[in-house]
Amino acid sequence: MEKIGVFVCWCGSNIAATVDVEAVAEALKHEPGVVYSATYQYMCSAAGQKLIQDAIKEHQLDGIVICSCSPRMHEATFRKTAEGAGLNPFMVEIANIREQCSWIHKNKEEGTAKAIILGRAAVAKVRHDAPLQSGTSEVIKRCLVIGGGIAGIQTALDVADAGFEVDIVEQRPTIGGRMAQLDKTFPTLDCAACILTPKMVDAAQSEKINLITYANVEKVSGFVGNFKATIRKKARFVDETKCTGCGVCAAKCPSRKGKNEFNMELDTRGAVYIPFAQAIPNVAVIDPQQCLKLKSGKCGLCEKVCTAGAIDYTQKDELVEREYGAIVVATGFRPMDVSALNEFGYAENADVVTSLEFERLMNAAGPTKGTLLRPSDGTHPKTIVFVQCVGSRCDENTKRGKPYCSKICCMYTAKHAMLVREKYPDTDVHVFYIDVRTPGKNFDEFYRRAVEQYGVDYIKGMVGKVANENGKLMVQGSDLINNQQVTIAADMVVLATAIEPDPTARSIGTMLTASMDTNDFFTEAHPKLRPVESPTAGIYLSGMCQGPKDIPETVAQAGAAASKVIGLLCKDHLVTSPCVAQSNELLCNGCSQCEKVCPYGAITYIDKEVRGPGVREVRRLAQVNPAVCQGCGACTVTCPSGAMDLKGFSNKQIMAEVDAICR
Repeated sequence: MEKIGVFVCWCGSNIAATVDVEAVAEALKHEPGVVYSATYQYMCSAAGQKLIQDAIKEHQLDGIVICSCSPRMHEATFRKTAEGAGLNPFMVEIANIREQCSWIHKNKEEGTAKAIILGRAAVAKVRHDAPLQSGTSEVIKRCLVIGGGIAGIQTALDVADAGFEVDIVEQRPTIGGRMAQLDKTFPTLDCAACILTPKMVDAAQSEKINLITYANVEKVSGFVGNFKATIRKKARFVDETKCTGCGVCAAKCPSRKGKNEFNMELDTRGAVYIPFAQAIPNVAVIDPQQCLKLKSGKCGLCEKVCTAGAIDYTQKDELVEREYGAIVVATGFRPMDVSALNEFGYAENADVVTSLEFERLMNAAGPTKGTLLRPSDGTHPKTIVFVQCVGSRCDENTKRGKPYCSKICCMYTAKHAMLVREKYPDTDVHVFYIDVRTPGKNFDEFYRRAVEQYGVDYIKGMVGKVANENGKLMVQGSDLINNQQVTIAADMVVLATAIEPDPTARSIGTMLTASMDTNDFFTEAHPKLRPVESPTAGIYLSGMCQGPKDIPETVAQAGAAASKVIGLLCKDHLVTSPCVAQSNELLCNGCSQCEKVCPYGAITYIDKEVRGPGVREVRRLAQVNPAVCQGCGACTVTCPSGAMDLKGFSNKQIMAEVDAICR
């Protein structure tokens, strides 16, 4: 005879404030099979867990229902509690009455009624639960890091220091990411390259780190501890093992029309080039869209001048397959394209630049060798206007920008303003801002230095229009503090543009079956308790791919992601969930639909003799590998004959829940 226990959690006032927990416990007490029902302020506490264990033993419970918060929070906790009392951990069901009732219903009667329904459904399901046994799978002790910016580099270094092999896959010819394009960093104004370059060198010299640059991850299959990735190494047309990075080929290349991506296309480069002086690997790459030899068969000068014999025009893309135990996403960000924001005149005026373009103009290795000159005429600007929140904090309905704060703009604008005033004291600097946000260590002090020490003019208000009049940029805006309209004749306008995820993020997220928000940032498993983990087991997040953040925060998150990876790779075996698909041989018609939709490759087909009432024949049948199956359930909803079912979430269990809700 089934004996079910029900335990309703108050969660302090999180649940009890809008759900009558005593009424829920009393109502569920009368459900079929329920022999015990109780409430407690905190079921997840040690005292709450002891209450559950004591009830299991005293009443010899066959299954339990916990009415509490999301199973994502404490399912593992309550299953361990049940197991400690001698009950199979998969005889535990959780009714989420916090997120689905108390947090969304202000009316206590409505919240209580819904909580009772959810509890009733959980009781109905647990009546059809069956004891399940977990399996094990081996862990491949290698990590894949997608992205070679500061986040990816730091993660890889930390994992490698723990003794595990790491592959960094970077889509550009060199690692370094966006940080390599910066001149100084806030709030210390120290050299970005001086911080980043040693990290890049360490990554290149590490015996445990393998750099796969100018490459993309094309396919990922498998599951936590056992991923298989296919990586496409694009043809460099330069042999990495022979190239010495001397740069003679780049200097002699006659094709100079290629836009220099590293300098934000403010100047041009040769068809064969090394992205920047500190590039790692220090290996040239040929742009096939610009190379005269590859396009027309003419030229070939770089091959002639290369003393190392590294030029190889016959090189093809190469596919590499590797197995990994864990994957870290560190795809970074890019500045938003603000060409469509016509009021700022970015598309029409060369002297209206983005912050990252301004960064390159101030950099000693930039297109102007560190001398601040107007792109239009090469003269020194005497008046510069910075505009904050360009494309950030926009109304979602307008679809002209991003609804979120890009977080770093206030600080790097203050940095730019200070650098300009320090290097060119005769230059007037004005900053239009909505709010000044300084949420970091020494950030507010840094902003105050810009105002008090460097005399930067901060104007609270937004710019309405930037127009070109006789070579001057007329900036029209509002001064909300003085309640007046202002017009400033500027020589240069710098737009603090919103940041957005790298364009590859969405495709990579789909490939990894990782969750993403509406802005294409990767979503963490829990914002507080699991901030660097994806909801997909074995996938971790590092840096700007998860949301806007500064360099210190990025490095901290990279270290956190690395610690999670190390914790995983330290294990020889992982406990696998027994909630896997199974096929009913009598119903299977061998249609292959389940095999096609399985994202893990867990389903294969065999020819097998089937015996049943009036049946004795050889059929083509689906076979599930329980070590590979991750219990996603895609096959169960796809199967046209109803042969596929999911242990722990069978059709019988689901229908029992539906019936309980509808009665």
